[in-house]
This record gives sequence, structure tokens and C-alpha cells, in this order.
Amino acid sequence: MRAWTSPEVPDLSELGLGRGSAVQVFDTASGALATVDPEERARLYVCGITPYDATHLGHAATYLTFDLLQRAWRDRGLEVVYTQNITDVDDPLLERATATGVAWTDLAEREIQLFREDMAALRILAPDHYVGAVESIDLAIALVERLRDRGVTYEVDGDVYFSVDADPDFGGVSGYDRETMLRLFAERGGDPDREGKRDPLDCLLWQAERPGEPSWDSPFGPGRPGWHVECASIALETLGHDFDVQGGGTDLVFPHHEMSAAEAQVATETRFARTYVHQAMVAFEGEKMSKSLGNLVLVSRLRADGHDPSAIRLALLAHHYRTPWEWADDEIVDAQKRLARWRDAFAAGGSEAAPVVDAIRAALAHDLDTPRAVAAVDAWVDAALAGGGAGDHDPASGRVVGAAVDALLGVA
Repeated sequence: MRAWTSPEVPDLSELGLGRGSAVQVFDTASGALATVDPEERARLYVCGITPYDATHLGHAATYLTFDLLQRAWRDRGLEVVYTQNITDVDDPLLERATATGVAWTDLAEREIQLFREDMAALRILAPDHYVGAVESIDLAIALVERLRDRGVTYEVDGDVYFSVDADPDFGGVSGYDRETMLRLFAERGGDPDREGKRDPLDCLLWQAERPGEPSWDSPFGPGRPGWHVECASIALETLGHDFDVQGGGTDLVFPHHEMSAAEAQVATETRFARTYVHQAMVAFEGEKMSKSLGNLVLVSRLRADGHDPSAIRLALLAHHYRTPWEWADDEIVDAQKRLARWRDAFAAGGSEAAPVVDAIRAALAHDLDTPRAVAAVDAWVDAALAGGGAGDHDPASGRVVGAAVDALLGVA
């Protein structure tokens, strides 16, 4: 699958600013901050979209968070290998295609292209591996076969299920009790009440062919893979096991990340991911922003209305990734004003650049604290625009601070 073109990222070490420090992020599995600082190469997997509608700000916030993590790693001097999937065959996509009379493949390609455009406009670094479910069917089949060979699968009316109790660490990602798991499983695409299952939490690995739906040949009969095994197989193929960070929104903690990890760990007998990082939900009109509810603020609509993509990015940066928040129209107005002030100050210059660059780096290193980073830039900008003392004004510092804001926060 073709991704988008990444923006150029300034190398701050070439400006004499050295390298950033080790990054800490909040690990959902341990419930504590974890330092993610591999020796040479950082490996990241972030779950992608199901392309049946346009990119909303909840999506954008998630991909921005992991863009920041990549930027902090690269500033540290690390090589980054980043994989993102696209669930380009799934029930919501097929249902939307049927409802609108559009071929599901055409609907998927249209929305994937719009997503590419939104990500490029927001200056999100593109994944190294951008992999669709459809093009990775063979990977999913191979992983289901490995699980079958380990004796941890069974069939219900032709559908193949995974026995979650095969993973002794099941529940270790979310930390949820069984009652919570059952409730969320039912709410988020699971089928806990299906007759014939050995455990209500057992999850679908391979869905047998349904009338009028796409299917592929497999050793288990024609059908298509389940959601969780898709991501598990793509991650193992492109990143290997025990990779550094599995990322996504908090709505993916359970069942998706829990189930993907369980399937991969049973198949490989090794840890799936070292750290699980999750973006909090963005609300609008009192509810979590979601396609199913239809309460969406679309990146493409904000762009079409003439808002600078860097202002959209700044509006998101004003909120910490672990804090739920609600979008209001004044968010973009405030961000546009902030962007204009920043650009004026970068053009004019101000006090020494190194202290504000250090402050941005320190904020990102401590759990991607973007409000703190933005506040540090605001303070420098306020002083620059106020004139400051003639003795501490450096016209060249604006260029350096602007490069740091570009490299670390992605704001052009």
C-alpha cells in the first residue's frame, strides 16, 4: 500500500544543538511511565484506519502523538521503523458500501487517499510499512495456521476461534477484570454471546465466507481474517516480536490490543510489544468523536474552510495525549492566532535559542508533554515580540527556534 510523502525534518545536531534525551511514555500495561530508549533502532506499530469515512480530529490526535514520538526518537539519533495498517476489509466498511451503493473497494480507496492527503497536510511522518488487510491475507492465514498447529483454535460453524486462555498473560495489556472485558468485547465488535464458543471472550481468527461478502481461499475454507490477527501478523512480519511500542487510541486497549498480543505471544512464545501507549479520546458535542456516532470534526473540512494545517496541528498540540478533551470552535481560532505570533517571532528573532530548545526537548522526553512544550515556545515568542533587551536579541535565533519547532513539534 502506498503511503504519503514525509516532510523534511531539520537535524538539530547540525545546528550545534546536540541530541535529545531518552523518552518516557506512559505504558498502559504497567500503569507507569516507561523509558523507551533502544540502542540504535526504535520499532513502532500504530493501528490505522478502517477507511469508510474521512479523517476526524480523534484520528489526527492519535497519529500526531506517535509522530511526536518518532520525532523525539529521531532527535535522539535513533533509526525508526514504523508500521501502520489499514483495515481495508471489515464489517463497517462493507456496511457503508452497501448503504451508499458504492463498491467496497472504491470506497476504501477513496477514503485512504483522503487520509493520505490529511496526513501529508498535517506533516505527519509516513510509515515505513503501510500495509492493508487485503494485501496481507497470506500473513494472517500463516499466523492462524501457527495457532492451529499449537492446538489453541477451534471452529464454530466454519468460523475459526482463538482460545484466549492459551495465553497465560491474557489481561496483562488492559488490566481489566473479566466483567469489564465482557462488556467492552460486546460493545467493540466482539461476540461474547455466540453459542458454541468455549469462552465468551474467545476471538475470531477466520470468518467463513458470508453471502455477498468478499472472501479468500484458505486452509480453513473461503473467508477473511479477523481484525486482531490482521494486526498481529503485520506487526510480526514487519517489526518482529518484542518491538518497542504498540500504539493507538484508548478504545483499542481492549479488545484489540489485548487480543492481538495474546495471539502473537501464543504463536511465537515471546512478548509481542514492550510498551503500550494510548491516545485519549477527543469529544465533540458531549460525546466521544466517532464515525458510528457521526459527531465528527473532519480535518479535510477544516482545511477546506481555509484553516492552515499547522494551526490544526497546534490546536491538537495544546492538549496532552493522555487527557480526554472536547473540541470547540475557538480551538482553531486560538491556534491560528498562536501560529501567527510564532511565525512573526521566528522572523524577527529574539533571545538565545538553546534554552527554549532544551525546554521543548525536556517536555517531549517526559511523556510527550506538548502543553509544556507549547508554553515554552510561547514564553520565548512573547519576549521576542515584546522586544526584550537590546543586548540579548539575536536575529538568527528565530531561525534556530523555528527549526526546532519544525523538527520536534512538526509545526512549519
